[in-house]
Amino acid sequence: MIYNLIATNKNQWLASDSCTIKSLINYIRSVGFLRDTQIEAIETYLFLKIVGQNKPLYQLFNEGFFLNNENLSNIALTAEARNYLETNISARSLFEFTRIKKNSTETLLPELEKFIIANPSALDYQKIFKDIFYGIDYSDYIFSLPLGAGQTFLMASFIYLDLYFAQLEPENKLFAHNFIILVPSGLKSSIVPSLKSIEKFDPVWLLPKPAASEIKKILSFEVLDQPKSAKKSNRAKNPNAQKVNQHLSGGNPFGLVFVVNAEKVILDRLDLSDQLKLIEHSEDEKDRQANELRNIIGKLPNLQIHIDEVHHAAKDDIKLRQVVTKWNANGTINSVLGYSGTPYLSSADDIVINNDLKLRFAQITNTVYYYSLLKGVQSFLKKPKVKKAEKLSSLQIIQKGVEEFKELYWNKVYNNGTIAKLGIYCGSINRLETEVFPFLINTLKIDANDILKYHKGNKQFKLPKENELEWNLLDTPFSKKKIVLLVQVGKEGWDCKSLTGIVLSQSGDCPKNMVLQTSCRCLRQVDKGVDESALIWLSEDNANTLDGQLQEEQQTSIAELNSIGRKAGEQILERFSRMEHLQLPEVDFYQLKVNYKTLVIEDHLDTTANLSAVFSSLKKLMNSAVITESGFDPGQDKTRTFIHQIGDDSANFNNWLLEISKESFFTISLSQLKKHSHILKSIFDKITYSNNGSLFFNDLYNQQLIKTKVRLSFSIKRDIESETETIEENANLLLIENLQSIPFSEKVYPSQKDVNDIIRYDNTKLSISELENEITKENDRRKAAFEASKPSGLFAQIAPDLVPPLNNVVKIKEKTFHYLPYNFSQSGFEKNILTETFTLSHFKNKNLEIYYNGDRFLTSFKIKCFAKLVKSWHYIGEYTPDFLIIERMKNKIYRALIIETKGKLYAEDKTFQKKKYFVESEFLKQNNDKFGYKRFDFLYLEEIPDFNSNLSTLNNKIFEFFY
Repeated sequence: MIYNLIATNKNQWLASDSCTIKSLINYIRSVGFLRDTQIEAIETYLFLKIVGQNKPLYQLFNEGFFLNNENLSNIALTAEARNYLETNISARSLFEFTRIKKNSTETLLPELEKFIIANPSALDYQKIFKDIFYGIDYSDYIFSLPLGAGQTFLMASFIYLDLYFAQLEPENKLFAHNFIILVPSGLKSSIVPSLKSIEKFDPVWLLPKPAASEIKKILSFEVLDQPKSAKKSNRAKNPNAQKVNQHLSGGNPFGLVFVVNAEKVILDRLDLSDQLKLIEHSEDEKDRQANELRNIIGKLPNLQIHIDEVHHAAKDDIKLRQVVTKWNANGTINSVLGYSGTPYLSSADDIVINNDLKLRFAQITNTVYYYSLLKGVQSFLKKPKVKKAEKLSSLQIIQKGVEEFKELYWNKVYNNGTIAKLGIYCGSINRLETEVFPFLINTLKIDANDILKYHKGNKQFKLPKENELEWNLLDTPFSKKKIVLLVQVGKEGWDCKSLTGIVLSQSGDCPKNMVLQTSCRCLRQVDKGVDESALIWLSEDNANTLDGQLQEEQQTSIAELNSIGRKAGEQILERFSRMEHLQLPEVDFYQLKVNYKTLVIEDHLDTTANLSAVFSSLKKLMNSAVITESGFDPGQDKTRTFIHQIGDDSANFNNWLLEISKESFFTISLSQLKKHSHILKSIFDKITYSNNGSLFFNDLYNQQLIKTKVRLSFSIKRDIESETETIEENANLLLIENLQSIPFSEKVYPSQKDVNDIIRYDNTKLSISELENEITKENDRRKAAFEASKPSGLFAQIAPDLVPPLNNVVKIKEKTFHYLPYNFSQSGFEKNILTETFTLSHFKNKNLEIYYNGDRFLTSFKIKCFAKLVKSWHYIGEYTPDFLIIERMKNKIYRALIIETKGKLYAEDKTFQKKKYFVESEFLKQNNDKFGYKRFDFLYLEEIPDFNSNLSTLNNKIFEFFY
């Protein structure tokens, strides 16, 4: 988001006479070890350090650091707005910020730009910037490089650079003296070993001698991973805290680098309480140990914090920020640096500006440097070949993946002596042990010595200790394992460069939100300067997920990655637009637009009365539970025991209030809740019970419904009223700028030869009948010439060389193919519908045309769909029709039959069913009413064994609609 803006300013500085790091950057480039992306990140870091004075991003924006000083005279502004922007630096900065280019046609925040122009003095600009950058008062920058780009060495570079400049200027607070690297808890086993490679970083790659070697001597590297108390101690002490304290006891520490597990050590035993303040439990020794380490780390002077895989922050992010903020209050924090290959939020962040306007950010906003996966694959990563398996079982996909890996890489040895490996992810330990491993051994005849099983074990299956050793040796020449079977490990942070293939054969082999990270495990570069490749086999659902994540997070696709990573000789098909040749007009149609209005039902709000009503209704919200005891004899007495309390969820009043506030998206603050703490405590006491001195929620109450009723007690009753209007739109069936080459596939139609023939015949500007006449004339000429030559002899030509007649595909070229070729990789059913439509008598006789519209990236004919909920319309998403059969009149589309094709599996999708209903009911009615005749109709065809039945249905629909 802001990284392009920062890059522009950084490049201007690097090119200026005032730049103080030119010789340093030239040295790094001349050594040639660090990649371009690492050097660019270093330039960005030093720019923000030196020129930006290591200030928080919100402060830099409020001070006008990134101002481009646009000429306001060239922008349509009121005199009031222009005057305000010219005199208020923060407002000017935010205005220019809203106008940052999001892509070639869109700006970043157009609605906020309009609001500023209309109401320049209505906003608190400084607060908005602080909210955008998470309200942080210290420098917090994120660097996003793809997997395999060398984030660990970049981390080391930042550490060495700060120590280098800190040695030159010991009193300059811009540069850190000590460092801590925080690792997400779930990734400790895979990330910490790779972080230890910082010790192996050669500073000569970054700094000239003797400065490099001097700093190397100063640096002291410690991994804080001791789980137990110190031995022979009079009182329990955190051994990790002792490590830190030993360095602190010598006076002013310098060059300390600590690696620590964030949750287990730093965030252990912390809870969030009122208004997100931290409370520390202190009832046992573990609490004192955890608190001891937190406390002593906070005393490290001029401390820089590095957070690896920062996108994992999620829940712990709140805790972590609170801990860092507490340290920052001591004046010890220099800056916080985060690293992530995917700087996108799992759900978008909303920043409320006022009742009418809120900002939404899908990307982590403080990302100051970004290098895409696509650029990495183009530059230095292995070139992937991604295989999407359709209609195959999980074991069949594994078989295909193993067979191709054996063909391509089984005997592959890299220059460093490591051998290529295939990672097969399994959803569970039981599946790995009882299905996948036996399948490899018994069916595929893989030698067990070539396979490594790696998981954490369960009650039934334990792994020998040797497997852990083998896992740690995988990326060394000592390992002879060629297939690695994994469960719940190796999804990210696993640095195994010799991993050359991945198999995800079914949904659940890895978490859905981690398909991209897991698939890319095998892309790390091994040998520099060598064109390396990798193999990725995916089930259909995993491939679809990967394509979606590539599109959303990397603005690329599997097809584009495959085109980069193709093998020599692999056929890539160019695609061509025929829009100009066909003179295909736009589709004129009407979209439903829904405007929402909130209606206030109540005149005033009486929260106390509402909460009292909730308390009174608690009995109705309680379920009854009964245990009936009897024997087998029907005449035997029965005993019924009624249960009044059950449940094992711990209850805490303050935490309960916080949950209510959070579930209201903080529209109800804790302070509001506490004003009614008396009645709320009565409700809380009623729905909880005490057992052995501990408090639990009573599961016989509908706890979620009660919290909902409490939240509603703080809200005036409102209703949503929707107003609808129909908006005229014009859609192109081809967005030419999105038309890119694709890999060859059997489902591409028509063939390359037919594509070439169609393009060649298009250039003649002749109709089909004229072409056939010309071919007939040419063949008559060739026959006459052949007869006149009277060929003779053993090898004489026995027949004239004639121009072949037009085949059926070329003959239909004026009725379809607005671009070439169509790609039916999603469904062979679609291809069959297209090809067989031309055999239908009613289609032939009416001079109709049919165009494929199913590629949503290539068309703008998409229908916005809504569902009616009681009184208002609810938006459910866009629908992209598969085909349009059109009839022209005066080169305008007069009628259009929308055709949807679906396989049985997808036909039952509930969202699709809602969209289908909207199109069949509302869309057709609104459009046909607007045009005054039956302009659109809709036909749904589901894939069934009897294909002729579908063709008959289509033929009848064409007659019904067009005749």
